[in-house]
Parts: sequence; C-alpha cells; structure tokens
Amino acid sequence: MNQHIQKNPNRNFLAGMLNLILCLLCACFFGACRDMNAVVVAGSTSVQPYAEILAEEFMILDPAKEVDVQGGGSSAGITAVQTGAAEIGMSSRELKDEEQLLWSVEIAKDGLAIIINPGNHIQNISIDQIRDIYAFKITNWSEIGGANKKIHIISREEGSGTRSAFEELIMGESRITPKAIIQDSNGAVRQLVADDPDSIGFISLGLVDKTVKALNLDNVKATRENILNGEYKLYRPFLFIARQKPEGDAMEYIDFVLSKHGQQLLSDEGLIPEQSGDQPI
Repeated sequence: MNQHIQKNPNRNFLAGMLNLILCLLCACFFGACRDMNAVVVAGSTSVQPYAEILAEEFMILDPAKEVDVQGGGSSAGITAVQTGAAEIGMSSRELKDEEQLLWSVEIAKDGLAIIINPGNHIQNISIDQIRDIYAFKITNWSEIGGANKKIHIISREEGSGTRSAFEELIMGESRITPKAIIQDSNGAVRQLVADDPDSIGFISLGLVDKTVKALNLDNVKATRENILNGEYKLYRPFLFIARQKPEGDAMEYIDFVLSKHGQQLLSDEGLIPEQSGDQPI
C-alpha cells in the first residue's frame, strides 16, 4: 500500500484553507451564492454534514434565509471567522489559548470511534495499544491478538479537529508516526478502512456505519449511551465559533441549531445534544 509521509506540518492546514477559499469562490461563481447576504458557515469536516442538515431544515422553515456550509477543517474555519471570510466557524476541537477571545458555543458532543475493517476479528483495544500503534511501536495485528498482518495506520491531517481531539485524548506526549496514511476527511478515512482489511483509523462516532467496525475501548462499547454514563472516554465538542456574538440571520441559525427541533435533528443523526429546549443563547 502506498503511504503518504507528511513532511510539512503546515501543508495540510494551508491546503484546507485553500480548498475552503476555492469552494467559496466556486460556489459564488456557479450561482450557489444566489443571495450575497447568505450566512457563510465554514470549518470542520466532522461538523459539516450535520450543519448542512440543519441548514436545509432552517431554510425550509424560512425560505427567505440562506445558509452556505463549507468544509476546510477546524483550523481553517477558525481562521475564516478571524479574517471575516465566514460569519460562523465550525470546530471539532476545543479552542486553543490564542483562540479563547473568539465567541463560541457548543452545539453537541460527538464520540471518537476507533475503526477497523469488519473482516478483522479484533473486538477490543486499550488506549495504550492505540497510542502504541499510532506511535509505530505496535506494527503487527498479532501483537494485540490479531492475524499476522502489518497494521496500516490511517490518520487525519494536521489542522483537523478530529486529529487534534485524538492527539489530546489518546497520544498525550507521543506523536503520530509520519508513516501514517493521511486522509483529509472522516469520510475518506472510513472509505479507506472499509476497503483495507489490515487498516485502523479514527472518525466521528456519528459517522460509523456498517462498512466499518468500531472497536470497544477497554471493554466498553463506543455508544452514545456509554458517553453519557461516563464509561466511554473518547468524545469531543462540536463548536460554532464567531469573531464576536453573531447577529441577524447568523444568530437566528444558531438559535435554531440550539432549539428543541435542531437538537432533535442532531440526536437523530447520532450526536449527543447540548440542549433540550427552545432556549436562545
């Protein structure tokens, strides 16, 4: 299998920013920005599919409003609101110290699932084993009770909120090996793991489907219920971010996301709702 070695830690962040800018420009050029007053939401590819579902429902309820959701990664979304390129940024990681002056609100929590191919009979893994795999200390499935096969390590790119959460929750002071195969979205990680019986990856728990298998963590299943009861430890926040508290259509969209209706949509999609009533922030 070809492996992508990341030589420049800033390269994928810059690529995410460029992709975000190109998406915004192309959307306007091809007519997607029919309303130049559309609320632009940009950032985390983990949050993106849920923000799109919420935006579609929001615009159905009020056809006069328009919300344009783009990806690019958590760091790119934060930069987009800092520079005024987007009214709302999306992040699937906590804000760093230098970002704390930004306005933010948690819209939901999401579990982080460690996934393998369904053909791999491993069912359980420990945090220490995950760390050692991603640090390239464990390199063969036989070392943790599997087949005598080389482990193919799949990771997200630098600047990804999913990767930042994984590094914080799993890696600690250890670093992800440069031998990892880098993918730029949760969907790409899931597809690669689904196609490769010897691979391992990490994605949003809400995006796990039958094409991959989520491993138990220290004998605890990766479920929403186990996150709520405190038994499953891998989860991270989904944040909306702005340069300052939004107003107008942007705030109306955020209020909708935090309403009972919006939170129910997120719950239906597998996330852990942040609020349960129509309480504006």
